[in-house]
Amino acid sequence: MYIEAIEKSMYDLICETSTNLPKDVRQKIRAAKEQEDAGTRAAMSLDTIAKNINMADEKLSPICQDTGLPTFKIKTPIGVNQLEIKAAIKRAIVQATKDGKLRPNSVDSLTGDNSGDNLGIGLPVIKFEQWEEDHIEVKLILKGGGCENKNIQYSLPTELEGLGRAGRDLDGIRKCILHSVYQAQGQGCSAGFIGVGIGGDRSSGYDLAKEQLFREVDDVNPNEQLAELEQYIMETANTLGIGTMGFGGEATLLGCKIGVMHRIPASFYVSVAYNCWAYRRMAVDIDANTGGITGWHYNDGEKIAFDQEAAPVTTSQSSRTVELTAPISEAQIRELKVGDVVKISGRIYTGRDAIHKHLSENDSPVDLDGQIIYHCGPVVLKNEDGSYEIKAAGPTTSAREEPYQGDIMKKFGVRAVIGKGGMGPKTLAALEEHGGVYLNAIGGAAQYYADCIKEVEGVDLLQFGIPEAMWHLRVEDFTAVVTMDSHGNSLHADVDKTSLEKLSQHKEKVFS
Repeated sequence: MYIEAIEKSMYDLICETSTNLPKDVRQKIRAAKEQEDAGTRAAMSLDTIAKNINMADEKLSPICQDTGLPTFKIKTPIGVNQLEIKAAIKRAIVQATKDGKLRPNSVDSLTGDNSGDNLGIGLPVIKFEQWEEDHIEVKLILKGGGCENKNIQYSLPTELEGLGRAGRDLDGIRKCILHSVYQAQGQGCSAGFIGVGIGGDRSSGYDLAKEQLFREVDDVNPNEQLAELEQYIMETANTLGIGTMGFGGEATLLGCKIGVMHRIPASFYVSVAYNCWAYRRMAVDIDANTGGITGWHYNDGEKIAFDQEAAPVTTSQSSRTVELTAPISEAQIRELKVGDVVKISGRIYTGRDAIHKHLSENDSPVDLDGQIIYHCGPVVLKNEDGSYEIKAAGPTTSAREEPYQGDIMKKFGVRAVIGKGGMGPKTLAALEEHGGVYLNAIGGAAQYYADCIKEVEGVDLLQFGIPEAMWHLRVEDFTAVVTMDSHGNSLHADVDKTSLEKLSQHKEKVFS
């Protein structure tokens, strides 16, 4: 019975982490929502995020479609069989994947094959530690690829854009942390949280940084210097104007936690683990004798509720709401400008890394002329009758497709791309030449967008795995914001420029 109880406890932990945002995170998101001016793009984004949190909780479905790489940190009393716990976790992972609580995310690094069950060499990550308590503590974090890709590590001394030289001292550390927030922009689904590791080597520094993400958002660092630095970073980062989704606004950073360890004389690393607003981490205490859960972490205090209905989608008095149905003409695209809100109905096609590489080298399995590509790797379940059901379907970070996107749009006649975080100058030039737009959806809002998907009408290239296949989706009122248009305008480039100017105001020494 002990083994069955341990497996159930692990399954419950996985499901709760994927579907229910912790209370301390909810508090920060609610505070950010109340801080933003009504009618702004940032306010619209936070309204959508709040609605998505409610929907995930009610449906017991993933908050974000990218359920990340499950990382467990476990403390056990002396004498507990860690091999049994590891085996129970793997069985629970497989079951949670079958039940649509996790997206199959385990990919062979050499062949590109997806295992389909989130197991593979080295996965999931499980780290054990013994302690003198008489119960088992299990911590789990689900950190998606969008925010994982915005992790960054600095080797001091170094030169930083906008801030100049960062030396081997507390002020150099300050500059690195500020720069880490700036470089993430909206690609990591801001407003976000950061864990920082000072010292160690390259691997232990990152591990220390990720460990900080398990701290309570409102705790106070016992090291007075680091407590002061954490407060400074929170105050200063939120003056950069990056805002939610990188749309501009007041809330850029919702939490900063810093840890320190010794290092060798030749190396001085500052490692930053960036986490999106969908800050999915939970922990449980487990009875070492029965295997049952005796307590949950991060859930103390008041119940954090959000308004049930998101505010009307308006970005400014001058913005428009435009309805689109594919196929879209070039003339329709040329009428759109940055700031316009679009509501899409009809068919769209998903396509991310594997699809873009495939399309760059092969013909498309469908006619994409005038169509819309959605940068999305959904959570999909297959029903008994052979049909498919979308369980979660938010956007993935678009920057990875920058080498391909413009060429693919011109080659196949694609008129619009939906994603998050924006794209670069090559894509922007192609949008202007070809007549295309980039539409920014709200990162992490996997339930909000899954609700817009009314039917899976087909699928191609399923051999790439569920997240990487080309899904044919029929949608209604799929809402996104034009952030790159066919006239050479890019909101992302504008916010990057203004936030760099604001970052540069903090180059003078603050900490001695």
